[in-house]
Amino acid sequence: MEMREIYVYINGEYYLKSEAKISVFDHGFLYGDGVFEGIRAYNGSVFKLKEHIDRLYSSAHAIMLDIPLTKKEMTKAVIETLKRNRHTTAYIRLVVSRGIGDLGLDPRKCSKSTIVIITDRIKLHEKGAKEEGLKAIISWVKRDPVDATTHEVKSLNYLNSILAKIEANNAGVDEAICLNKEGSVCEGVAENIFIVSNGVIITPPTSTGALRGITRNVVIEEAQKLGYRTIENEITPADLFFADEVFFTGTAAEIVPVIEINRRKIRDGKPGPITQELMREYLKLTRDPQEGVPIC
Repeated sequence: MEMREIYVYINGEYYLKSEAKISVFDHGFLYGDGVFEGIRAYNGSVFKLKEHIDRLYSSAHAIMLDIPLTKKEMTKAVIETLKRNRHTTAYIRLVVSRGIGDLGLDPRKCSKSTIVIITDRIKLHEKGAKEEGLKAIISWVKRDPVDATTHEVKSLNYLNSILAKIEANNAGVDEAICLNKEGSVCEGVAENIFIVSNGVIITPPTSTGALRGITRNVVIEEAQKLGYRTIENEITPADLFFADEVFFTGTAAEIVPVIEINRRKIRDGKPGPITQELMREYLKLTRDPQEGVPIC
């Protein structure tokens, strides 16, 4: 059966995917000057949409980027794009760039930012990744420090992550883990990272340069509700090897176990019980309409 072509929102208008275009003079294209969010809709409800919209505007504030829509208007645009595409379950990519300027860097030449909303499917890992777990390496690519283009801001500058992903691809593994310049574990290429050690769930603090992940926050809250001690603490590469369990979290990835790092098995090389419990709880939460904004 032929797939129906999706519509893409660009600056208040809707275009078929094959006709959707931005200017080659847009500074998001020329310089990666902009911010974005990846969001999920499940069964007719957009999960944690308010939190994603809030973070988008916080990221824009950090890079002094003006968004011409209010948060309420942006929320309405996301919902309308889903409705136009008849999507009840989808991955949503919301992008705001500095807009059209000239070939120079000066953002004052960009009179109005560009807003793009795409709703579609996404596939990060092969089938069975959640059941069997991922293999990873520790990348030579260091995360940008917090006093530079830190990943605390969800900007369009993802070359850092792409280089680490290329390294993982070349090594024949699923993912890469990035360290900061001090050598502490920061995050995956597009996910936050957690370890479980002696029943305690640990994740790096955002001071390492890690993103303030929305899924990360949900996992911390759910783990605490289940009675687990959850702390933010620096993690060394050796801590990864010594851990009882390791897993990634992210909006697109959700929760994915890591079973091997640098050819070292994590315990018995199988997804751990705490990781699996959190995966089940997260799945239930994403299906709860009270946790999102309805598409109606």
